[in-house]
Amino acid sequence: MLPFILRWRFVKRLFAGLVPVVALSGCSGRQSILDPAGQDSASLLTLFWVMLAGLVVIWLLINGMMFFFHHLSPRKYDESIARKLIVGGGIVFPTVVIAALLAWGLSMMPDQRAPGDGLRVEIVGEQWWWRVAYWPDGADEPIVSANEIRLPVGRRSTFELSSAAVIHSLWIPALGGKMDMFPGRETFLTLEPTEAGTFRGQCAEFCGASHALMAFEVVTMDPEEFETWLAEEAGPAQSPEGEAAIEGADVFSAQGCGACHTVRGTEAVGQVGPDLTHVGSRMSLGAGILAPTVDNFIAWIDHTGDLKPEVEMPAYDDLPEDDLLALATYLVGLK
Repeated sequence: MLPFILRWRFVKRLFAGLVPVVALSGCSGRQSILDPAGQDSASLLTLFWVMLAGLVVIWLLINGMMFFFHHLSPRKYDESIARKLIVGGGIVFPTVVIAALLAWGLSMMPDQRAPGDGLRVEIVGEQWWWRVAYWPDGADEPIVSANEIRLPVGRRSTFELSSAAVIHSLWIPALGGKMDMFPGRETFLTLEPTEAGTFRGQCAEFCGASHALMAFEVVTMDPEEFETWLAEEAGPAQSPEGEAAIEGADVFSAQGCGACHTVRGTEAVGQVGPDLTHVGSRMSLGAGILAPTVDNFIAWIDHTGDLKPEVEMPAYDDLPEDDLLALATYLVGLK
Protein backbone atom coordinates (compact mmCIF):
# COMPACT_ATOMS: atom_id res chain seq x y z
CA MET A 1 0.00 0.00 0.00
CA LEU A 2 2.82 2.41 0.91
CA PRO A 3 4.59 2.18 -2.50
CA PHE A 4 1.26 2.94 -4.19
CA ILE A 5 0.72 6.01 -2.00
CA LEU A 6 4.23 7.23 -2.72
CA ARG A 7 3.75 6.72 -6.44
CA TRP A 8 0.45 8.58 -6.30
CA ARG A 9 2.09 11.50 -4.51
CA PHE A 10 4.75 11.62 -7.20
CA VAL A 11 2.12 11.60 -9.95
CA LYS A 12 0.25 14.45 -8.25
CA ARG A 13 3.44 16.51 -7.98
CA LEU A 14 4.26 15.81 -11.61
CA PHE A 15 0.75 16.84 -12.64
CA ALA A 16 0.96 20.02 -10.56
CA GLY A 17 4.23 20.92 -12.27
CA LEU A 18 2.78 20.41 -15.74
CA VAL A 19 -0.45 22.35 -15.16
CA PRO A 20 1.18 25.80 -15.67
CA VAL A 21 2.78 24.56 -18.90
CA VAL A 22 -0.57 23.33 -20.20
CA ALA A 23 -2.23 26.58 -19.10
CA LEU A 24 0.27 28.57 -21.15
CA SER A 25 -1.08 26.94 -24.31
CA GLY A 26 -4.34 28.79 -23.75
CA CYS A 27 -2.69 32.23 -23.68
CA SER A 28 -3.40 34.31 -26.76
CA GLY A 29 -4.34 37.81 -27.76
CA ARG A 30 -2.86 41.00 -29.09
CA GLN A 31 -0.36 41.37 -26.23
CA SER A 32 0.78 37.78 -25.85
CA ILE A 33 4.24 36.42 -26.53
CA LEU A 34 2.56 33.06 -27.19
CA ASP A 35 0.57 34.43 -30.13
CA PRO A 36 3.29 35.78 -32.46
CA ALA A 37 2.58 37.99 -35.47
CA GLY A 38 6.15 38.81 -36.41
CA GLN A 39 9.31 37.05 -37.53
CA ASP A 40 11.20 38.06 -34.39
CA SER A 41 8.46 37.05 -31.94
CA ALA A 42 8.12 33.67 -33.67
CA SER A 43 11.85 33.05 -33.20
CA LEU A 44 11.67 34.07 -29.55
CA LEU A 45 8.69 31.78 -29.00
CA THR A 46 10.62 28.86 -30.52
CA LEU A 47 13.53 29.67 -28.20
CA PHE A 48 11.13 29.72 -25.24
CA TRP A 49 9.62 26.32 -26.02
CA VAL A 50 13.00 24.70 -26.66
CA MET A 51 14.47 26.08 -23.43
CA LEU A 52 11.36 24.99 -21.56
CA ALA A 53 11.76 21.50 -23.03
CA GLY A 54 15.38 21.43 -21.87
CA LEU A 55 14.29 22.49 -18.41
CA VAL A 56 11.63 19.78 -18.30
CA VAL A 57 14.16 17.12 -19.37
CA ILE A 58 16.57 18.13 -16.59
CA TRP A 59 13.73 18.31 -14.07
CA LEU A 60 12.44 14.86 -15.02
CA LEU A 61 15.91 13.34 -14.88
CA ILE A 62 16.81 14.76 -11.46
CA ASN A 63 13.45 14.07 -9.87
CA GLY A 64 13.20 10.68 -11.56
CA MET A 65 16.53 9.66 -10.06
CA MET A 66 15.44 10.89 -6.64
CA PHE A 67 12.19 8.96 -6.87
CA PHE A 68 13.92 5.79 -8.06
CA PHE A 69 16.61 5.70 -5.41
CA HIS A 70 14.41 6.91 -2.56
CA HIS A 71 11.18 5.04 -3.22
CA LEU A 72 11.63 2.25 -5.78
CA SER A 73 15.05 0.98 -4.81
CA PRO A 74 15.94 2.30 -1.32
CA ARG A 75 19.12 0.37 -0.55
CA LYS A 76 22.79 1.01 0.03
CA TYR A 77 24.79 1.62 -3.15
CA ASP A 78 28.47 1.49 -3.87
CA GLU A 79 30.20 4.85 -3.43
CA SER A 80 31.56 4.80 -6.99
CA ILE A 81 28.03 4.53 -8.36
CA ALA A 82 26.95 7.49 -6.27
CA ARG A 83 29.86 9.57 -7.57
CA LYS A 84 29.02 8.71 -11.19
CA LEU A 85 25.38 9.64 -10.67
CA ILE A 86 26.24 12.94 -9.01
CA VAL A 87 28.88 13.92 -11.55
CA GLY A 88 27.04 12.61 -14.61
CA GLY A 89 23.46 13.50 -13.71
CA GLY A 90 24.08 16.55 -11.55
CA ILE A 91 26.98 18.23 -13.34
CA VAL A 92 27.80 16.88 -16.82
CA PHE A 93 24.27 16.43 -18.17
CA PRO A 94 22.87 19.82 -17.02
CA THR A 95 26.03 21.57 -18.21
CA VAL A 96 25.82 20.03 -21.67
CA VAL A 97 22.10 20.79 -22.04
CA ILE A 98 22.40 24.39 -20.79
CA ALA A 99 25.51 25.05 -22.92
CA ALA A 100 23.73 23.73 -26.03
CA LEU A 101 20.68 25.89 -25.32
CA LEU A 102 22.88 28.95 -24.71
CA ALA A 103 24.84 28.44 -27.93
CA TRP A 104 21.67 28.00 -29.94
CA GLY A 105 20.03 31.04 -28.32
CA LEU A 106 23.07 33.23 -29.03
CA SER A 107 23.06 32.11 -32.66
CA MET A 108 19.61 33.71 -33.02
CA MET A 109 20.76 37.17 -31.93
CA PRO A 110 22.08 38.38 -35.33
CA ASP A 111 18.65 37.77 -36.90
CA GLN A 112 17.05 39.80 -34.10
CA ARG A 113 19.25 42.75 -35.11
CA ALA A 114 18.97 42.39 -38.88
CA PRO A 115 19.07 45.77 -40.68
CA GLY A 116 15.84 47.38 -41.82
CA ASP A 117 14.83 47.74 -45.46
CA GLY A 118 13.63 51.33 -45.74
CA LEU A 119 11.29 52.66 -43.08
CA ARG A 120 12.78 54.28 -39.99
CA VAL A 121 10.58 55.04 -37.00
CA GLU A 122 11.97 57.44 -34.42
CA ILE A 123 10.35 56.99 -31.00
CA VAL A 124 10.95 59.12 -27.92
CA GLY A 125 9.61 58.01 -24.55
CA GLU A 126 7.95 60.94 -22.78
CA GLN A 127 6.15 61.17 -19.41
CA TRP A 128 3.93 59.24 -20.05
CA TRP A 129 3.35 58.99 -23.78
CA TRP A 130 5.19 58.18 -27.00
CA ARG A 131 6.48 60.67 -29.57
CA VAL A 132 6.54 58.92 -32.97
CA ALA A 133 8.13 60.15 -36.21
CA TYR A 134 8.24 58.19 -39.48
CA TRP A 135 11.21 58.61 -41.81
CA PRO A 136 10.41 56.91 -45.15
CA ASP A 137 13.41 56.03 -47.28
CA GLY A 138 14.83 59.24 -48.78
CA ALA A 139 12.57 61.59 -46.78
CA ASP A 140 13.91 65.05 -45.88
CA GLU A 141 11.61 65.52 -42.89
CA PRO A 142 9.61 63.16 -40.68
CA ILE A 143 5.90 62.45 -40.57
CA VAL A 144 5.06 63.09 -36.93
CA SER A 145 2.46 61.23 -34.88
CA ALA A 146 2.04 60.06 -31.29
CA ASN A 147 0.96 57.09 -29.14
CA GLU A 148 0.44 54.79 -32.10
CA ILE A 149 2.71 52.87 -34.46
CA ARG A 150 1.81 51.58 -37.90
CA LEU A 151 4.05 49.19 -39.82
CA PRO A 152 4.00 47.43 -43.21
CA VAL A 153 3.74 43.63 -43.17
CA GLY A 154 6.66 41.74 -44.68
CA ARG A 155 9.14 44.58 -44.31
CA ARG A 156 11.72 45.06 -41.60
CA SER A 157 11.43 48.49 -40.02
CA THR A 158 14.11 50.15 -37.91
CA PHE A 159 13.22 51.78 -34.58
CA GLU A 160 15.50 54.54 -33.32
CA LEU A 161 14.74 54.83 -29.61
CA SER A 162 15.51 57.47 -27.00
CA SER A 163 13.98 59.01 -23.90
CA ALA A 164 13.31 62.57 -22.81
CA ALA A 165 13.74 62.23 -19.04
CA VAL A 166 13.80 58.73 -17.52
CA ILE A 167 14.47 55.17 -18.67
CA HIS A 168 11.63 53.56 -20.63
CA SER A 169 11.44 50.27 -22.51
CA LEU A 170 9.56 49.67 -25.75
CA TRP A 171 7.89 46.25 -25.95
CA ILE A 172 5.45 44.86 -28.50
CA PRO A 173 5.14 41.22 -27.35
CA ALA A 174 3.32 39.99 -30.46
CA LEU A 175 6.04 41.35 -32.77
CA GLY A 176 9.35 40.92 -30.95
CA GLY A 177 11.56 41.57 -27.95
CA LYS A 178 11.90 44.69 -25.85
CA MET A 179 14.51 47.44 -25.97
CA ASP A 180 15.38 49.98 -23.27
CA MET A 181 15.29 53.72 -24.01
CA PHE A 182 17.76 56.04 -22.25
CA PRO A 183 18.00 59.83 -21.94
CA GLY A 184 20.88 61.14 -24.02
CA ARG A 185 21.48 57.83 -25.76
CA GLU A 186 20.02 56.19 -28.86
CA THR A 187 19.23 52.47 -29.04
CA PHE A 188 17.98 50.47 -31.99
CA LEU A 189 15.46 47.72 -32.66
CA THR A 190 14.21 46.16 -35.90
CA LEU A 191 10.92 44.31 -36.35
CA GLU A 192 9.31 42.49 -39.25
CA PRO A 193 5.55 41.85 -38.91
CA THR A 194 4.21 38.78 -40.70
CA GLU A 195 0.48 39.28 -40.09
CA ALA A 196 -1.84 42.24 -40.50
CA GLY A 197 -3.70 43.19 -37.33
CA THR A 198 -3.87 45.42 -34.27
CA PHE A 199 -1.60 44.71 -31.31
CA ARG A 200 -0.77 46.34 -28.01
CA GLY A 201 2.59 47.67 -26.89
CA GLN A 202 3.65 48.75 -23.43
CA CYS A 203 6.45 50.44 -21.57
CA ALA A 204 8.27 47.54 -19.90
CA GLU A 205 10.47 49.58 -17.53
CA PHE A 206 9.03 51.23 -14.43
CA CYS A 207 9.22 54.94 -15.20
CA GLY A 208 7.02 56.73 -12.69
CA ALA A 209 3.49 57.23 -11.42
CA SER A 210 1.75 56.49 -14.73
CA HIS A 211 4.04 53.73 -15.96
CA ALA A 212 1.15 51.24 -16.20
CA LEU A 213 -0.81 53.80 -18.25
CA MET A 214 1.90 54.19 -20.90
CA ALA A 215 0.67 51.89 -23.64
CA PHE A 216 0.22 52.24 -27.39
CA GLU A 217 -1.53 50.58 -30.30
CA VAL A 218 0.39 48.92 -33.13
CA VAL A 219 -1.34 48.45 -36.47
CA THR A 220 0.35 46.22 -39.05
CA MET A 221 -0.90 46.71 -42.60
CA ASP A 222 -0.39 45.43 -46.13
CA PRO A 223 2.43 47.48 -47.75
CA GLU A 224 0.12 49.18 -50.26
CA GLU A 225 -2.39 50.08 -47.55
CA PHE A 226 0.43 51.35 -45.35
CA GLU A 227 1.80 53.63 -48.08
CA THR A 228 -1.68 55.08 -48.59
CA TRP A 229 -2.07 55.67 -44.86
CA LEU A 230 1.39 57.24 -44.58
CA ALA A 231 0.63 59.68 -47.41
CA GLU A 232 -2.59 60.71 -45.67
CA GLU A 233 -0.79 60.97 -42.32
CA ALA A 234 1.70 63.40 -43.86
CA GLY A 235 -1.11 65.78 -44.85
CA PRO A 236 -2.60 68.61 -42.79
CA ALA A 237 -5.48 68.23 -40.39
CA GLN A 238 -9.00 68.12 -41.71
CA SER A 239 -10.76 71.47 -41.49
CA PRO A 240 -13.46 71.56 -38.79
CA GLU A 241 -16.93 70.77 -40.08
CA GLY A 242 -20.09 71.81 -38.31
CA GLU A 243 -20.82 74.60 -35.87
CA ALA A 244 -19.58 72.72 -32.78
CA ALA A 245 -16.24 71.76 -34.37
CA ILE A 246 -15.64 75.31 -35.65
CA GLU A 247 -16.40 76.67 -32.20
CA GLY A 248 -14.07 74.03 -30.72
CA ALA A 249 -11.21 75.21 -32.95
CA ASP A 250 -11.71 78.71 -31.52
CA VAL A 251 -11.64 77.30 -27.97
CA PHE A 252 -8.44 75.39 -28.82
CA SER A 253 -6.80 78.62 -29.98
CA ALA A 254 -8.16 80.78 -27.15
CA GLN A 255 -6.96 78.38 -24.45
CA GLY A 256 -3.43 78.37 -25.86
CA CYS A 257 -3.43 74.65 -26.69
CA GLY A 258 -1.24 75.39 -29.71
CA ALA A 259 1.61 76.37 -27.39
CA CYS A 260 2.07 72.69 -26.52
CA HIS A 261 0.47 70.82 -29.43
CA THR A 262 0.92 70.85 -33.19
CA VAL A 263 -2.01 70.65 -35.59
CA ARG A 264 -0.52 70.78 -39.08
CA GLY A 265 -2.29 73.22 -41.36
CA THR A 266 -3.08 75.58 -38.46
CA GLU A 267 -1.18 78.07 -36.36
CA ALA A 268 -0.70 75.45 -33.61
CA VAL A 269 2.97 74.45 -33.74
CA GLY A 270 3.73 73.48 -30.12
CA GLN A 271 6.36 70.80 -29.53
CA VAL A 272 5.83 70.03 -25.83
CA GLY A 273 2.90 67.62 -26.07
CA PRO A 274 1.72 65.03 -28.60
CA ASP A 275 1.07 66.03 -32.20
CA LEU A 276 -2.73 66.24 -32.59
CA THR A 277 -2.93 66.60 -36.38
CA HIS A 278 -4.83 63.33 -36.84
CA VAL A 279 -5.65 62.48 -33.22
CA GLY A 280 -9.28 61.67 -34.03
CA SER A 281 -8.27 58.82 -36.34
CA ARG A 282 -5.97 57.09 -33.85
CA MET A 283 -6.91 53.89 -32.06
CA SER A 284 -6.68 55.38 -28.57
CA LEU A 285 -6.45 58.55 -26.50
CA GLY A 286 -4.04 59.26 -23.63
CA ALA A 287 -1.46 56.64 -24.69
CA GLY A 288 -3.67 53.59 -24.85
CA ILE A 289 -6.04 54.26 -21.95
CA LEU A 290 -9.22 55.56 -23.66
CA ALA A 291 -11.09 55.22 -26.93
CA PRO A 292 -11.08 58.49 -28.98
CA THR A 293 -14.73 59.45 -28.44
CA VAL A 294 -16.25 62.84 -27.65
CA ASP A 295 -17.13 61.76 -24.09
CA ASN A 296 -13.62 60.47 -23.47
CA PHE A 297 -12.04 63.65 -24.83
CA ILE A 298 -14.21 65.64 -22.44
CA ALA A 299 -13.15 63.41 -19.54
CA TRP A 300 -9.50 63.67 -20.54
CA ILE A 301 -9.51 67.48 -20.82
CA ASP A 302 -11.52 67.91 -17.61
CA HIS A 303 -9.76 65.29 -15.43
CA THR A 304 -6.32 64.82 -16.98
CA GLY A 305 -4.38 64.30 -13.75
CA ASP A 306 -7.01 61.94 -12.35
CA LEU A 307 -6.84 59.73 -15.43
CA LYS A 308 -3.03 59.85 -15.67
CA PRO A 309 -1.33 60.83 -12.39
CA GLU A 310 1.55 63.33 -12.62
CA VAL A 311 1.06 63.89 -16.35
CA GLU A 312 2.44 67.26 -17.47
CA MET A 313 -0.77 68.40 -19.19
CA PRO A 314 -2.95 70.45 -16.82
CA ALA A 315 -6.65 69.73 -16.43
CA TYR A 316 -8.97 72.34 -17.91
CA ASP A 317 -11.64 71.79 -15.29
CA ASP A 318 -12.71 75.44 -15.35
CA LEU A 319 -14.01 75.34 -18.93
CA PRO A 320 -17.78 75.69 -19.35
CA GLU A 321 -19.55 72.52 -20.47
CA ASP A 322 -20.39 74.00 -23.87
CA ASP A 323 -16.72 74.83 -24.51
CA LEU A 324 -15.65 71.34 -23.40
CA LEU A 325 -18.14 69.73 -25.77
CA ALA A 326 -17.08 71.97 -28.65
CA LEU A 327 -13.37 71.35 -28.02
CA ALA A 328 -13.88 67.59 -27.81
CA THR A 329 -15.91 67.65 -31.04
CA TYR A 330 -13.13 69.53 -32.78
CA LEU A 331 -10.46 67.08 -31.61
CA VAL A 332 -12.47 64.01 -32.63
CA GLY A 333 -12.80 65.53 -36.09
CA LEU A 334 -9.02 65.83 -36.55
CA LYS A 335 -8.58 62.96 -38.98
